[in-house]
Amino acid sequence: MGMPVITPSITTRSQTITDIIESVALEETALSHILNAEGEKIQKMVAMDDVTPEMLLATNKSVESMVNAVSRLEMILQSKLSTFDGCMCPAADSTTQP
Repeated sequence: MGMPVITPSITTRSQTITDIIESVALEETALSHILNAEGEKIQKMVAMDDVTPEMLLATNKSVESMVNAVSRLEMILQSKLSTFDGCMCPAADSTTQP
């Protein structure tokens, strides 16, 4: 997945809000990839033949730390979205769009 291209331009309030919501969606996607990778890490460790309880506990601690960090970021993203609760932007008029 490539980085989004952001070009400076004069935008409307409605477009700016849409862009912020889109950025939250992109961040959510990135966080889901991180959580998926952590799940795969656990699966690999459990499937190992020579894994020790200490190794499993260390992996669990690492995954727990990452999940906690993702949870904190989720709260920040929720706060970012709640800024727009009740935001009434006028409907876009398709005849005035470039």
